[in-house]
Amino acid sequence: MTKEEVAHNYLDFLQNGDIDQIVELFTDNGVVVSPLYGTKPAKDFYTVLKNDTNRSILRFDGLFFEEDTNRISLLFDYYWEISNGETVQFKVVDIIELSPENKIEKLTIIYDTVHSRKAIEDIKRTK
Repeated sequence: MTKEEVAHNYLDFLQNGDIDQIVELFTDNGVVVSPLYGTKPAKDFYTVLKNDTNRSILRFDGLFFEEDTNRISLLFDYYWEISNGETVQFKVVDIIELSPENKIEKLTIIYDTVHSRKAIEDIKRTK
């Protein structure tokens, strides 16, 4: 799979909530660094995210390659309906570090959590 295919498959799987296919894109020790959920193994992160999500809509906005590295960055708009029905939206940059086999070793998520943090805290209080 090419770097570009990894990036586009990742967005498709994320929008569809297909945890198993997302995790298959990662190495066995792959991790996600999230401003909302912290640093977690990929499977743990996407399981928590799926539990907190009713629906996601992603609008691709750009793919950026770094020369002489195995790192790419995705830019997209994220429309997130969380499990209590509240919707938050924000612009996201995902920095993806790939193994030589183009499996994700580390995915760092960057976005402003001002609205999503409150929404997630609200649903955690009601569980």
